[in-house]
Amino acid sequence: MNQTALEFSLRQSMRWLVRPLLNPLIPVTLQRKLISKAYLTSFPPKACLFQTIEAEGMAVTRASYAEEPRGIVLYLHGGGYICGSPKTHRGLTGNLAKSSGTMVIAPDYRLAPEHPFPAALDDAEKLYRALLDEDHPPTAISVAGDSAGGGLAVALSIRLRDKGIPLPASLTLFSPWVDLSNDQLYSPEQEPLLSRRWIDKAARLYCGPESRSNPLVSPVCGDLSGLPPMLIQVGSDEILMNDAQRLADLAKKQGVDARLEVFNSLWHVFQIHAGQLDRATAAVDGAGEFIRQHQEIEEETVHP
Repeated sequence: MNQTALEFSLRQSMRWLVRPLLNPLIPVTLQRKLISKAYLTSFPPKACLFQTIEAEGMAVTRASYAEEPRGIVLYLHGGGYICGSPKTHRGLTGNLAKSSGTMVIAPDYRLAPEHPFPAALDDAEKLYRALLDEDHPPTAISVAGDSAGGGLAVALSIRLRDKGIPLPASLTLFSPWVDLSNDQLYSPEQEPLLSRRWIDKAARLYCGPESRSNPLVSPVCGDLSGLPPMLIQVGSDEILMNDAQRLADLAKKQGVDARLEVFNSLWHVFQIHAGQLDRATAAVDGAGEFIRQHQEIEEETVHP
């Protein structure tokens, strides 16, 4: 199948097979099961190795492609804070492990509504601190995430900075959700995946009584100064494009090295199709290069 036909096919599958599952009327527990099936079309590289361990009271999946991975990427999966897992994101973490040459570790952080804010943020912080406690230098650790996981990555960095904890080398953000008020959503001609009604429900379940203007919930409401360099990738056909643009603008205004890449006619977290769709592969390859450029690796191989 040529790339034009493949892109059309993937877009249609998003629109007619996945989008209907992101329905606020479907109970969250059922939605998690259904959404996990949708990720079966996302494949890691064949030579990628996965291992699930327990760390800090949660399951953590480690993905490696290189024989001796150098550096670590803490990857926070998306899913609106209510669904998704390291298992659903194996295709994306596997391809990122290949492109970056690092060990990618993805925690199965707690989800809402059972565990609303700040549970996910607490879990991310615990795992990051554990890496530091194991003597991994922060210059060899990068943080990445998609959608809600992208917003969580920025929130984590804000919390670490405010606590005086050494920051990671960089942030890689795929279609980050960074304003849970959803007041400034983009209106593409055709959004093949997300709906306002679904993300409103996800925001309500995650935030509970917490203000949606809390920077640890909606990072675009806060101070980003002093944060690590950011690579932000977003599709032009998604309602979260404004989130990406606003994050990049605010970061630059506050002195952060931020790069925004907009991929025309692509959808929310299109990077899950890396290894199949050439433009998705190129995006993840670019993310891997960005991670390598900003990490400083000591002579010894880094193993989490």
